[in-house]
Order: sequence, then C-alpha cells, then structure tokens
Amino acid sequence: MTNPSIVFGLLLTILGLWGYFGTGTPSHTPLIPAAVGLVLVVLGVVATLREGARKHAMHAAAAVGLLGCLAGAGWFIARPFVTNKPLADTAGLSTLTMAVLCGTFVGLCVKSFIDARKRRRKAEEGTVERLP
Repeated sequence: MTNPSIVFGLLLTILGLWGYFGTGTPSHTPLIPAAVGLVLVVLGVVATLREGARKHAMHAAAAVGLLGCLAGAGWFIARPFVTNKPLADTAGLSTLTMAVLCGTFVGLCVKSFIDARKRRRKAEEGTVERLP
C-alpha cells in the first residue's frame, strides 16, 4: 500500500497545483488537495523506508484520505448553498476530484488492511500445533 499512497499523493498534489496556477486565483484554497497529497506522499515514503513504522504510517494515510474524502464531498455538496456558485466550475470539479481520489484511496486501504488480516490469520493457523 505504500506505492498507492505515493501515487495518489502525487495526483492530489498535481490537482492542487493545477487548481492554483490554472485558475490564477489569489486565494490559497485550491492548494488544499496539494497539502493532502503531500501528507500522503510523506506517509508513503515513511512506510517504505521504515518497516517498523509501516503499519502506523499506512493507517495514518488512510485517516488522511478519509478526511480528504469527507472534506471534498462535504464541500462539493455544500458549495452551491454557501457560495451560490455552480458545481461545474474549476473549483467544484477540483473538489469533486479530490473527494473521488481520496475515496478510492481509502477503499484500497481498507481492502489492503482486510487482506493483511487474512494473511496474518492464515499464518497463525499454520504455526499453531493441533492436538489430537
């Protein structure tokens, strides 16, 4: 799961930079996906380099991804009511893209965690001696 963390982090970083430089807005708000992405990249690198920290780093990455998904989806839904702007502009699509990327990442994390638990249980069952 370390590679997907880095890949999704880079995608979010590119999305944030595109939103900031592509729109020419003076606000730093479009950089939010980039901030989330950079955190995912750092956690992915930490998990890759430090075997002992892998589990904690990947759980933290899943939590960051979940927060990014909830924030992106929540703001996408609330945006037209709060700002009175259309959903299909650059900011709305960027927010939706962040929610989808983070949601997909969280789904992959959950699947990976379930698979790891199954592997661990099989390994434990294989090493336990069975009494007659």
